Amino acid sequence: MKKVAIVLALILTTSALVVGCRDNKKTPDEHIENAINEVEDDVENASDDVQDAIEDVKDEIEEAKEEAEK
Repeated sequence: MKKVAIVLALILTTSALVVGCRDNKKTPDEHIENAINEVEDDVENASDDVQDAIEDVKDEIEEAKEEAEK
């Protein structure tokens, strides 16, 4: 009985390693699509950062105008 349990444990371990280490092969189209998505996300993040910076500058200009009027 011990031998059967050990053999089953060995088979399960081996199959888990084989399935877990399997390489996912992607087609060139999938690589290109992933790269485009990454670039799109980076551009969107950069756009948000620029928009935030513009809003900050506008706020600083408004504050400077208010202080100058006093």
